[in-house]
Amino acid sequence: MVKLKSMKEKPLIKKYDEAFKREAVELVLKKGNKQIKVAHGLGISESTLRDWRYKYGEQIEIPKGNTPEELEEENRRLRRELESARTQRDILKKVWGIFSEDLSGGMPR
Repeated sequence: MVKLKSMKEKPLIKKYDEAFKREAVELVLKKGNKQIKVAHGLGISESTLRDWRYKYGEQIEIPKGNTPEELEEENRRLRRELESARTQRDILKKVWGIFSEDLSGGMPR
């Protein structure tokens, strides 16, 4: 059975300080999180978070993306790192094969 609230009861209104509101907006703008996930995670409605974005969004500095040159350099670095990891993997495979042969060859059947 559903219990109806009496007309005398006031709805619960939560008050959030400005710092909390700004941090919530930053989670969406700077970190790239989805607005609905942030709202649910903080226990607020999506419309409340949207209102805060309109109010505080312009005041929050959003970091600029990397330049094409920076992205190319990072790409080169990551390719070198990947090649090194592949080489290490191949060496470990060979060593594992050698040890496996020694162990199976020395055991009586």
